[in-house]
Amino acid sequence: MPTPKIVLFYAFTPLADPDAIRLWQRDLGAALKLRGRILISKDGINGTLGGDLPAVKKWLRRFREYPAFKDADVKWSEGTALDEDGYSLDFPKLSVKVREGIVSFGAPGELQVDEHGVIGGGVRLNPQQLHELVAQRGDDVVFFDGRNALEAEIGRFRNAVVPEADTTRDFVRLLDDGAFDDLKGRPVVTYCTGGIRCEVLSSLMVSRGFGEVYQLDGGIARYGETYGDDGLWEGSLYVFDRRGSVDFSDHAAVIGQCVGCGASTSRTANCPEASCRRQFVVCEACDAVPCPEHAA
Repeated sequence: MPTPKIVLFYAFTPLADPDAIRLWQRDLGAALKLRGRILISKDGINGTLGGDLPAVKKWLRRFREYPAFKDADVKWSEGTALDEDGYSLDFPKLSVKVREGIVSFGAPGELQVDEHGVIGGGVRLNPQQLHELVAQRGDDVVFFDGRNALEAEIGRFRNAVVPEADTTRDFVRLLDDGAFDDLKGRPVVTYCTGGIRCEVLSSLMVSRGFGEVYQLDGGIARYGETYGDDGLWEGSLYVFDRRGSVDFSDHAAVIGQCVGCGASTSRTANCPEASCRRQFVVCEACDAVPCPEHAA
Protein backbone atom coordinates (compact mmCIF):
# COMPACT_ATOMS: atom_id res chain seq x y z
CA MET A 1 0.00 0.00 0.00
CA PRO A 2 1.44 3.46 -0.91
CA THR A 3 2.82 5.43 2.03
CA PRO A 4 2.86 9.23 1.56
CA LYS A 5 5.81 10.93 3.22
CA ILE A 6 7.19 14.46 3.37
CA VAL A 7 10.78 15.53 3.99
CA LEU A 8 11.88 18.98 5.14
CA PHE A 9 15.57 19.67 4.56
CA TYR A 10 18.26 22.32 4.28
CA ALA A 11 22.02 22.75 4.19
CA PHE A 12 24.06 25.92 4.40
CA THR A 13 27.17 25.23 2.34
CA PRO A 14 28.99 27.04 -0.49
CA LEU A 15 27.78 25.89 -3.92
CA ALA A 16 29.89 26.79 -6.94
CA ASP A 17 27.20 26.04 -9.54
CA PRO A 18 23.66 26.44 -8.16
CA ASP A 19 22.07 26.02 -11.57
CA ALA A 20 23.67 22.61 -12.07
CA ILE A 21 22.21 21.58 -8.69
CA ARG A 22 18.83 22.90 -9.86
CA LEU A 23 18.87 20.78 -13.00
CA TRP A 24 19.94 17.68 -11.07
CA GLN A 25 17.23 18.09 -8.42
CA ARG A 26 14.56 18.93 -10.99
CA ASP A 27 15.29 15.84 -13.07
CA LEU A 28 15.71 13.56 -10.04
CA GLY A 29 12.48 14.75 -8.44
CA ALA A 30 10.53 14.40 -11.68
CA ALA A 31 11.86 10.87 -12.29
CA LEU A 32 10.76 9.83 -8.78
CA LYS A 33 7.32 11.51 -9.03
CA LEU A 34 8.07 13.91 -6.20
CA ARG A 35 6.36 17.23 -5.63
CA GLY A 36 7.33 20.16 -3.47
CA ARG A 37 9.55 23.21 -3.50
CA ILE A 38 13.34 23.51 -3.52
CA LEU A 39 15.32 26.75 -3.35
CA ILE A 40 19.03 26.82 -4.19
CA SER A 41 21.59 29.60 -3.89
CA LYS A 42 25.34 30.00 -3.68
CA ASP A 43 24.92 29.51 0.08
CA GLY A 44 23.07 26.17 0.05
CA ILE A 45 19.75 24.42 -0.43
CA ASN A 46 16.36 24.47 1.30
CA GLY A 47 13.27 22.47 0.45
CA THR A 48 10.36 20.23 1.21
CA LEU A 49 9.33 17.26 -0.91
CA GLY A 50 6.48 14.76 -0.82
CA GLY A 51 5.89 11.40 -2.43
CA ASP A 52 5.68 7.66 -1.90
CA LEU A 53 8.03 6.37 0.81
CA PRO A 54 10.30 4.25 -1.47
CA ALA A 55 10.69 7.19 -3.88
CA VAL A 56 11.53 9.65 -1.10
CA LYS A 57 14.09 7.21 0.34
CA LYS A 58 15.69 6.82 -3.10
CA TRP A 59 15.84 10.61 -3.44
CA LEU A 60 17.49 10.96 -0.04
CA ARG A 61 20.17 8.38 -0.86
CA ARG A 62 21.04 10.24 -4.05
CA PHE A 63 20.89 13.61 -2.27
CA ARG A 64 23.34 12.55 0.44
CA GLU A 65 25.76 11.13 -2.13
CA TYR A 66 26.60 14.71 -3.07
CA PRO A 67 29.44 15.61 -0.64
CA ALA A 68 28.12 19.07 0.22
CA PHE A 69 24.77 17.59 1.32
CA LYS A 70 25.89 14.48 3.20
CA ASP A 71 25.24 16.13 6.58
CA ALA A 72 22.12 18.09 5.57
CA ASP A 73 19.40 18.37 8.21
CA VAL A 74 16.47 16.20 7.06
CA LYS A 75 13.20 15.73 8.94
CA TRP A 76 10.37 13.34 8.08
CA SER A 77 6.62 13.71 8.52
CA GLU A 78 3.45 12.00 7.37
CA GLY A 79 1.93 13.07 4.07
CA THR A 80 -1.82 13.23 3.50
CA ALA A 81 -2.28 11.03 0.44
CA LEU A 82 -1.07 10.19 -3.06
CA ASP A 83 -3.10 10.51 -6.24
CA GLU A 84 -3.74 7.57 -8.59
CA ASP A 85 -0.44 8.26 -10.36
CA GLY A 86 1.59 8.23 -7.15
CA TYR A 87 2.05 12.00 -6.74
CA SER A 88 1.70 13.76 -3.39
CA LEU A 89 -1.57 15.61 -2.87
CA ASP A 90 0.13 17.94 -0.39
CA PHE A 91 1.84 19.95 -3.16
CA PRO A 92 0.54 21.22 -6.52
CA LYS A 93 3.76 20.54 -8.44
CA LEU A 94 7.55 20.24 -8.27
CA SER A 95 9.26 23.64 -8.22
CA VAL A 96 13.08 23.90 -8.19
CA LYS A 97 14.52 27.42 -8.42
CA VAL A 98 17.76 29.32 -7.94
CA ARG A 99 17.44 32.39 -5.71
CA GLU A 100 19.75 34.99 -4.20
CA GLY A 101 19.27 33.31 -0.84
CA ILE A 102 17.56 30.15 0.44
CA VAL A 103 15.93 32.20 3.18
CA SER A 104 15.70 35.97 2.92
CA PHE A 105 15.97 38.37 5.83
CA GLY A 106 16.69 41.34 3.58
CA ALA A 107 20.34 41.42 4.65
CA PRO A 108 22.12 39.25 2.05
CA GLY A 109 25.48 40.94 2.58
CA GLU A 110 25.55 39.89 6.24
CA LEU A 111 25.24 36.14 5.74
CA GLN A 112 28.55 34.27 5.72
CA VAL A 113 28.71 30.55 5.02
CA ASP A 114 31.48 27.97 4.91
CA GLU A 115 31.48 24.17 4.59
CA HIS A 116 30.41 23.90 8.23
CA GLY A 117 27.36 26.15 7.81
CA VAL A 118 26.50 29.70 8.88
CA ILE A 119 29.41 31.60 10.41
CA GLY A 120 28.76 33.48 13.63
CA GLY A 121 25.38 32.02 14.54
CA GLY A 122 24.00 31.06 17.92
CA VAL A 123 24.99 28.03 19.97
CA ARG A 124 23.08 24.98 18.78
CA LEU A 125 20.85 23.22 21.29
CA ASN A 126 19.18 19.88 20.68
CA PRO A 127 15.81 19.39 22.44
CA GLN A 128 17.38 17.73 25.48
CA GLN A 129 19.97 20.51 25.84
CA LEU A 130 17.19 23.07 25.57
CA HIS A 131 15.45 21.49 28.55
CA GLU A 132 18.74 21.49 30.48
CA LEU A 133 19.18 25.21 29.81
CA VAL A 134 15.65 25.96 31.04
CA ALA A 135 16.23 23.80 34.12
CA GLN A 136 19.40 25.76 34.91
CA ARG A 137 18.28 29.29 34.05
CA GLY A 138 14.52 29.12 34.58
CA ASP A 139 12.39 32.09 33.57
CA ASP A 140 15.48 34.06 32.54
CA VAL A 141 15.50 32.06 29.27
CA VAL A 142 13.76 33.88 26.41
CA PHE A 143 12.17 31.88 23.60
CA PHE A 144 12.30 34.05 20.47
CA ASP A 145 10.01 33.06 17.60
CA GLY A 146 11.77 33.38 14.25
CA ARG A 147 8.62 32.85 12.16
CA ASN A 148 5.96 35.27 11.06
CA ALA A 149 3.26 36.24 13.53
CA LEU A 150 0.54 34.16 11.83
CA GLU A 151 2.47 30.93 12.35
CA ALA A 152 2.85 31.71 16.04
CA GLU A 153 -0.89 32.28 16.47
CA ILE A 154 -1.60 28.55 16.25
CA GLY A 155 1.51 27.24 18.01
CA ARG A 156 4.52 28.53 19.94
CA PHE A 157 6.78 27.83 22.88
CA ARG A 158 5.33 28.80 26.23
CA ASN A 159 5.78 32.52 27.02
CA ALA A 160 7.71 33.10 23.79
CA VAL A 161 8.49 36.53 22.41
CA VAL A 162 6.62 36.78 19.09
CA PRO A 163 7.74 39.75 16.98
CA GLU A 164 5.12 41.66 15.00
CA ALA A 165 6.56 40.35 11.75
CA ASP A 166 4.63 39.51 8.60
CA THR A 167 7.76 38.42 6.71
CA THR A 168 11.34 37.50 7.58
CA ARG A 169 12.47 40.92 6.32
CA ASP A 170 10.65 42.58 9.22
CA PHE A 171 13.09 41.05 11.71
CA VAL A 172 16.06 43.10 10.52
CA ARG A 173 14.04 46.31 10.80
CA LEU A 174 12.87 45.45 14.32
CA LEU A 175 16.37 44.49 15.45
CA ASP A 176 17.90 47.64 13.98
CA ASP A 177 15.19 49.76 15.62
CA GLY A 178 16.19 48.36 19.01
CA ALA A 179 12.82 46.69 19.61
CA PHE A 180 14.43 43.84 21.55
CA ASP A 181 17.46 45.53 23.10
CA ASP A 182 16.06 44.75 26.56
CA LEU A 183 16.82 41.07 25.88
CA LYS A 184 20.53 41.56 25.24
CA GLY A 185 21.51 40.57 28.78
CA ARG A 186 19.47 37.34 28.82
CA PRO A 187 19.85 33.90 27.22
CA VAL A 188 17.82 34.02 23.99
CA VAL A 189 16.76 30.82 22.22
CA THR A 190 15.68 31.38 18.62
CA TYR A 191 13.39 28.80 17.04
CA CYS A 192 11.52 28.26 13.78
CA THR A 193 9.84 25.44 11.84
CA GLY A 194 12.81 23.33 10.77
CA GLY A 195 15.80 25.33 11.97
CA ILE A 196 16.81 27.23 8.85
CA ARG A 197 15.40 30.66 9.72
CA CYS A 198 17.04 30.64 13.15
CA GLU A 199 20.39 29.87 11.53
CA VAL A 200 20.28 33.32 9.92
CA LEU A 201 18.32 35.10 12.66
CA SER A 202 20.72 34.05 15.42
CA SER A 203 23.70 35.34 13.42
CA LEU A 204 21.91 38.68 12.91
CA MET A 205 21.27 38.92 16.65
CA VAL A 206 24.86 38.07 17.55
CA SER A 207 26.19 40.73 15.18
CA ARG A 208 23.88 43.28 16.84
CA GLY A 209 25.20 42.75 20.33
CA PHE A 210 23.03 39.99 21.79
CA GLY A 211 25.53 38.31 24.05
CA GLU A 212 23.99 34.89 24.71
CA VAL A 213 22.16 33.53 21.68
CA TYR A 214 21.10 29.93 21.07
CA GLN A 215 19.24 28.24 18.23
CA LEU A 216 17.01 25.19 18.50
CA ASP A 217 18.72 22.66 16.25
CA GLY A 218 16.22 21.09 13.88
CA GLY A 219 13.58 23.60 14.90
CA ILE A 220 10.11 22.88 16.20
CA ALA A 221 9.84 19.80 13.98
CA ARG A 222 12.74 18.07 15.72
CA TYR A 223 11.53 19.18 19.14
CA GLY A 224 8.11 17.70 18.39
CA GLU A 225 9.69 14.40 17.37
CA THR A 226 11.39 14.28 20.77
CA TYR A 227 8.83 15.61 23.25
CA GLY A 228 5.57 15.79 21.33
CA ASP A 229 3.09 17.85 23.34
CA ASP A 230 4.55 16.88 26.71
CA GLY A 231 7.23 19.54 26.87
CA LEU A 232 7.46 23.29 26.40
CA TRP A 233 5.64 23.51 23.06
CA GLU A 234 1.96 24.46 22.86
CA GLY A 235 -0.36 24.15 19.87
CA SER A 236 0.02 23.11 16.23
CA LEU A 237 2.92 23.57 13.84
CA TYR A 238 2.10 25.68 10.79
CA VAL A 239 3.46 24.12 7.57
CA PHE A 240 3.76 25.54 4.07
CA ASP A 241 1.81 22.92 2.16
CA ARG A 242 -1.78 21.80 1.78
CA ARG A 243 -1.84 20.20 5.23
CA GLY A 244 -1.84 23.69 6.73
CA SER A 245 -0.63 22.48 10.12
CA VAL A 246 0.49 19.33 11.92
CA ASP A 247 0.07 18.13 15.49
CA PHE A 248 2.63 16.14 17.44
CA SER A 249 0.13 14.05 19.40
CA ASP A 250 -3.54 13.35 19.93
CA HIS A 251 -3.63 15.81 22.82
CA ALA A 252 -2.19 18.91 21.14
CA ALA A 253 -3.47 22.16 22.64
CA VAL A 254 -5.58 24.38 20.37
CA ILE A 255 -4.43 27.94 21.03
CA GLY A 256 -5.49 29.75 17.85
CA GLN A 257 -8.61 31.92 17.94
CA CYS A 258 -10.92 32.43 14.97
CA VAL A 259 -11.06 36.07 13.89
CA GLY A 260 -14.74 35.64 13.10
CA CYS A 261 -16.24 34.09 16.21
CA GLY A 262 -13.36 33.67 18.64
CA ALA A 263 -13.61 29.87 18.71
CA SER A 264 -10.48 27.83 19.35
CA THR A 265 -8.98 26.56 16.10
CA SER A 266 -5.66 25.68 14.48
CA ARG A 267 -7.02 26.34 11.00
CA THR A 268 -5.63 29.08 8.75
CA ALA A 269 -6.99 30.29 5.41
CA ASN A 270 -6.52 32.93 2.77
CA CYS A 271 -8.64 36.05 2.92
CA PRO A 272 -11.68 35.60 0.61
CA GLU A 273 -11.20 39.13 -0.78
CA ALA A 274 -9.75 38.66 -4.28
CA SER A 275 -7.36 41.61 -3.88
CA CYS A 276 -5.95 40.39 -0.55
CA ARG A 277 -3.05 37.97 -0.15
CA ARG A 278 -3.14 37.72 3.64
CA GLN A 279 -3.72 34.56 5.64
CA PHE A 280 -5.36 34.50 9.03
CA VAL A 281 -6.72 32.12 11.66
CA VAL A 282 -10.35 31.21 10.96
CA CYS A 283 -12.59 28.25 11.73
CA GLU A 284 -14.51 26.40 9.01
CA ALA A 285 -17.82 27.97 10.05
CA CYS A 286 -16.39 31.46 9.46
CA ASP A 287 -14.50 30.61 6.29
CA ALA A 288 -16.18 33.38 4.27
CA VAL A 289 -15.24 36.07 6.80
CA PRO A 290 -12.62 38.48 5.42
CA CYS A 291 -9.35 39.10 7.25
CA PRO A 292 -9.32 41.92 9.85
CA GLU A 293 -8.00 44.43 7.29
CA HIS A 294 -11.08 43.93 5.12
CA ALA A 295 -13.70 43.31 7.79
CA ALA A 296 -16.46 45.90 7.86
